[in-house]
Amino acid sequence: MTASRRLSLAALAALALAPLASAPVAAQDGQPLRLIVGYAAGGPVDQAARLFGQALAKELNTSVMVENKTGANATIAGSEVVRAKPDGLTLWYAASPTITISPNVMSKMPFDPAKDLAPVAPILSYYNLLVVNNNEPYKDLKELVAYAKANPRKLAYGSAGVGASNHLGALLFAQRSGIEMNHIPYKGNAPAMTDVIGGQLNMMLDIISTASNYAHAGKVRPLAVTSPQRNAALPDVPTFAESGIDGLQGFDVGGWYGIYGPKGMAPELVAKLNKAVNAALAQPELKKRYKELGYDEWTGSPQTLAERAAKERAMWATVTHGIAVD
Repeated sequence: MTASRRLSLAALAALALAPLASAPVAAQDGQPLRLIVGYAAGGPVDQAARLFGQALAKELNTSVMVENKTGANATIAGSEVVRAKPDGLTLWYAASPTITISPNVMSKMPFDPAKDLAPVAPILSYYNLLVVNNNEPYKDLKELVAYAKANPRKLAYGSAGVGASNHLGALLFAQRSGIEMNHIPYKGNAPAMTDVIGGQLNMMLDIISTASNYAHAGKVRPLAVTSPQRNAALPDVPTFAESGIDGLQGFDVGGWYGIYGPKGMAPELVAKLNKAVNAALAQPELKKRYKELGYDEWTGSPQTLAERAAKERAMWATVTHGIAVD
């Protein structure tokens, strides 16, 4: 083989390899990005995702299309991302229950959140608000617990379904305060809230970003937030820990949103996306809107997201013992 032929073959090999080496890092440049959401349009997760998508589009200088893939505890959305090419053009705006709770309660989880996804970045933390029907006799959490102890299993609370975060949050509250209540699962938070307002249900936990609107409008009575500190959207509402009830010291039960991509994304691509996500979250308008909705800032590295997910998956495993959903 001549020297010139060896040089030509080397040049061809270099050209063939060049796109493979550069594509992962430049995947977003000018190409639209799909942001998958596992919940219906108009809900709190969808609302937060669309606000974030607008901010991320500015950072990546491209369009971000939010796609709602609903059903099966948001595992349909997660499966969509697991199957996607690891090119950074398909990302999941995930709510924590699918990552931390579903693996403990679903008999046939279609993917392993700890192994089949690439953590990219945390987005924010959220907490729940305990609301009761306006005609209930108890005015605070201590009175509610006293009433429940005097009337075992008389009180009923609603949730978005068996294994939902507000089901398990209320269950944890009952366990730690030593009371018994009836759980009434619904197909979503909205119909459960309708029945709390109408008096068919005594109470429910609901995400602050939506429940605070009903509380401010006087449609329900807010009793306590599940966060370790009071929430800026409801400064006059105490925390569970402030109730002084034995077992509720340090009560800190919430969830979070995070960005995940398919397993196999190049480390430099994950780093680029993480930088873009954190820059988007630093935009003043997005920070303002998230604060108005009652969310708490939570930013960091892919490792930050992975570590919190693992810790909470282990915590919910103890609470969900004996609970199973299809």
